[in-house]
Amino acid sequence: MRYKIAIASGKGGTGKTSVALHIFNLLQNRKANVELFDFDVEEPNDLIFFPNAKKIKETIVNQKIPVFIEQECTFCGKCVEFCEFNAISLIPSVKYISVDTSLCHSCGACTHACNYDAVSETKMQIGTITSYSNGNNSITEGRLKIGSAMQTMVIKELKKYIDTNSTAKIQIFDSPPGTSCSVVETIINTHYVVLVAEPTPFGLHDLKLMVKLIKKLELSYGVVINKAGLGNNDIYEFIKAEQIEMLGEIPFSTELSKLYSAGDMFNNIPIEILNAYENITKVLIAKFQALC
Repeated sequence: MRYKIAIASGKGGTGKTSVALHIFNLLQNRKANVELFDFDVEEPNDLIFFPNAKKIKETIVNQKIPVFIEQECTFCGKCVEFCEFNAISLIPSVKYISVDTSLCHSCGACTHACNYDAVSETKMQIGTITSYSNGNNSITEGRLKIGSAMQTMVIKELKKYIDTNSTAKIQIFDSPPGTSCSVVETIINTHYVVLVAEPTPFGLHDLKLMVKLIKKLELSYGVVINKAGLGNNDIYEFIKAEQIEMLGEIPFSTELSKLYSAGDMFNNIPIEILNAYENITKVLIAKFQALC
């Protein structure tokens, strides 16, 4: 049984990565069979906090892009008609046809539409998937190539990579922020989602969006309040009214912020914060044991 836990948030800057890293580190300390996966492919940063991790494998992520064979093309426009993403530009009068790779989703509709064998496909690199060894466990990140807009495609390939290569009993997914397609692709089919929120008006607004998404996906979830002590009590009232499982609170700490900015996440942590992470991790372990 592989237990997939996604750490997510409705907005950036709530402390999602901090929570994911601490849970991973505490599980490592308990000798658990755990792996960490950085799904924030536009700006993966989990590895910053593991300077001794050693690279063990890198896989190129490619996107299939249509190539038009002009001598075979009749410029009939069926490929343009079939393309749902408006990626193909066609000017029949001057026999011009091209594809915008930033819009193409590699669906293959244009190759299906063409009756003249005028469309083939080529590969274009859009990112990488890289695994690192960290003691007895590993960390794997997806990384989008600069200039590419296909972050969800890289995330899909990272999930395929996990299914093929990971044997860890507990898999932690550090999700992208927000509620966009990349987040949906990351958290879908996970066993449990930890939502990290801050007790501010913006934090509450984006938590509401995330809860709405989670309910639509019919996923199990709970909330961690990070930076507790800031803002107001509105977020607590919302959690109570919606009967959302409260996993714990992490007090606001300028000391922890200093450690984070220095890339030193796990040393000299204030005891009250370490205890909060310990309690959250115990709850997640209990859920894993109940599932097994």
